[in-house]
Amino acid sequence: MNTSEWRKDYEEFEEVTRKFYAGEIKVPEYKGLSGGFGSYAQRGGKASMLRLRLPGGKINKDKLNFIVESIEKYAIDKVHFTTCQTVQLHNLGVDTVCELAVAALDHGIVTRGGGGDFPRNVMVSPLTGVEAGEHFDVSPYAEAAGDYLMGFIKTVKLPRKLKVCFSNSPANVTHATFRDLGFVARSDGKFDVYSAGGLGNNPKMGVLVAEAVEPSKVLYYIKAMVNMFTTYGNYESRAKARTRYMQDVLGDKYAEEFAKKVDEVFAEGENLDITVTATEITKTGDDSSVSGNHIIAQKQDGLYAVEYHPIGGCPKPEMLGLICNAIQDMDQVELRLAPDETLYIVNCTGSEADKLRSLIEEDNASNLFESSVACIGSSICQVGVRDSQRLMHTLAEASREWNFADGVLPRIHISGCPSSCGTHQIGRIGFRGGMRKVDGKPVSAFVLYINGDEIQDGARFGEEVGTILEEQIPSFLKDLGEEIAASGSDFESWYAGHADRLKEIAQPYL
Repeated sequence: MNTSEWRKDYEEFEEVTRKFYAGEIKVPEYKGLSGGFGSYAQRGGKASMLRLRLPGGKINKDKLNFIVESIEKYAIDKVHFTTCQTVQLHNLGVDTVCELAVAALDHGIVTRGGGGDFPRNVMVSPLTGVEAGEHFDVSPYAEAAGDYLMGFIKTVKLPRKLKVCFSNSPANVTHATFRDLGFVARSDGKFDVYSAGGLGNNPKMGVLVAEAVEPSKVLYYIKAMVNMFTTYGNYESRAKARTRYMQDVLGDKYAEEFAKKVDEVFAEGENLDITVTATEITKTGDDSSVSGNHIIAQKQDGLYAVEYHPIGGCPKPEMLGLICNAIQDMDQVELRLAPDETLYIVNCTGSEADKLRSLIEEDNASNLFESSVACIGSSICQVGVRDSQRLMHTLAEASREWNFADGVLPRIHISGCPSSCGTHQIGRIGFRGGMRKVDGKPVSAFVLYINGDEIQDGARFGEEVGTILEEQIPSFLKDLGEEIAASGSDFESWYAGHADRLKEIAQPYL
């Protein structure tokens, strides 16, 4: 991606940012301007966040060096891995956020379109290209899609944001079957295409709009999606200005209308074919091997990925520096962010993987429950309702006292508000920020969702079952864990035969 063309745009960003901090622009107006540059004022309006757009969640050594040097130079104390495979830097002052946004361009990082009514970061299965059992490596097509979508930032006014993603297997970790536009890899080397899905208010599964699409043709479908959105998207009501609401407008004719848009794009005669060169990993193993927690064997013999999931997706800033220093001399090693706030370090030999696992151990989730997902929460987010990070850390600490076997409690998903940035709607157990009245007074609470799933063939949104006071959530999960542990099973096996019992355990708290 050529980043030089974006540099001029940031003059506008700096101008409006300095006006905001000088009190000349109010929060709503500033949000409408700064969001298009991947930056928002945090709650209270005294600091900013900056979202580093990382297509496919890939972080090479140069980008990691920049992030680490920025953390050290500006004493950044809060970092967050997002569910859209980006890195957010928090608690930034006016000078810092203005300087960082421009400096990132020199390292191939464009924050433009990281927020606001623009195409967002293109998401990709994090281990594509190295994952055993994947249908094929989807990253070259996703990268081409990301570059193509950046062009719409300057040429097309969308009703609201547009999220495009690619999935390499039925695991569907990018939620391709229920995003604005999802490309799902098939075993025959082609894509099925889903459109107009999404989480949040009025969640919807995507509509299957095309099957067996040649990978070289994906840009035609992206342009058709943009044209669908500008034709049928709601420009009048922001609450309904997402692609999933087009299903309400078009009903059963959605797929038919999408096909017409595709035909129109092909008829225009513009050559949007993609020619890619498969990413080649030439590194080989060195006869060292490793196994156990946080280690994933790649499809390349003798190479491994190391899994790092800090609590709530917020790593200790200094940990990134340790990782950066450790991988400098490791051939072809790079980082991949996942939509569940996990960071993978890929292309490691056995000895390299073992070294990295030991290095990050103190800041890594020690079991499935600790690898739960939580958005940044209301202590920072302007629109947040509840502090999802506080709840996540409270639960992680409590779970260490409960000491259940790994898997007794599932990974949970916590969102501070209905926007579902913590993907609460697809968690086996999900929580969404809300409130309950106690003695006539509002008290912090979370709405409980159960039985969501992201797997391609069984994808479903969780059932909303009631609202629990925040202070009672640990007791509920402890009760659940004790019953599952007593059965000698794990959550998934237990739930398969006790779905109604989960509701019974929750009922006294609702």
